Amino acid sequence: MPSPSSLIDVHTAQRPLFLGFDVGGTSIKLGVVDDLGRPIANTKIVTEEDRGPRDAVKRARVAVDEMLRSVGLSMSDLTGVGLCVPGTMDIPRGMFLQPHNLPHWHYFPIRDCVAEAFGKPVAFANDANAAAYGEFWVGSGKQYHSIVMLTLGTGVGGGIIIGDLSIDGENSHGSECGHIIVDNSPSARMCGCGQPGHLEAYCSATALVQRTHELISQGRATSLTQRIGETSQLTALMIAEEADRGDSLAYEVIMELATWLGLGIVTLMHTIDPGAVILGGAMNFGGHEDAVGRRFIEHIRGIVRKRAFPIPAQRTVIDFAALGSDAGYIGAAGIARLAQHSAK
Repeated sequence: MPSPSSLIDVHTAQRPLFLGFDVGGTSIKLGVVDDLGRPIANTKIVTEEDRGPRDAVKRARVAVDEMLRSVGLSMSDLTGVGLCVPGTMDIPRGMFLQPHNLPHWHYFPIRDCVAEAFGKPVAFANDANAAAYGEFWVGSGKQYHSIVMLTLGTGVGGGIIIGDLSIDGENSHGSECGHIIVDNSPSARMCGCGQPGHLEAYCSATALVQRTHELISQGRATSLTQRIGETSQLTALMIAEEADRGDSLAYEVIMELATWLGLGIVTLMHTIDPGAVILGGAMNFGGHEDAVGRRFIEHIRGIVRKRAFPIPAQRTVIDFAALGSDAGYIGAAGIARLAQHSAK
């Protein structure tokens, strides 16, 4: 995983300042970001999903006030809030629809609730689109006019940025790159959304674990069998660790995932023709710092060279993300900054 962004001293910050508010199923990340995209302070709280969104927003306000005090700031120093959330949403209305990992938050007007609690204008975005904007603004995508970002984790998220525009779509369902169809065969794997053959069904951590279980059940020898016996639960991290140690099955399933991901990336390249495709999320197999991570991304590049049109295959950069888990709140703050600039 890339290292979190380093914090700058508040006295070197360039104003205006913005709050990034990144809602997840297990935690909420909050951070103050300056006009150049540099984080000044950050914190996080447990989501406690079953207590509902109003309670979470109240606790977030308390946490933000404490964070601001710790660096000599107050709420009056902030110009706006960027709020990013997972799952389906109605962006113009500022509402959740039915995020599967936040069942007690369905159809809740989260944007207006945050605006009321913080007393600031709130820009609202999908979490993967916000992470993509963060990488576009100050991360691995900062030198490109357009990027596609794929976040690999429990699912596969997607964000598309062209110029300063996040592609949210007519119905707030734009950039759902994890749900492009890569397999239309009768045996296509089932995605978590309930539809077969989606990229997420082949390239998420969930898919990696399921595929590994399939091969083990066929009698394939692997050191993972012992790891499962010790913990009773197989994880993507365990698979990556055993691949690092030379386990052939672990390495095989990671490269198989890379093949599917390369095919999905080719489709996105032929649709959008971005300057770069950025791979983020928790599942990056160690990124550039690890031999498996380096082979993983080079395998993807090889699929792209083989299957994409020659010019984009040659010119499109494929790289790992740089901002780590900070990408969401930094990107959300950046989207609030854009909203403030456009309002002038």
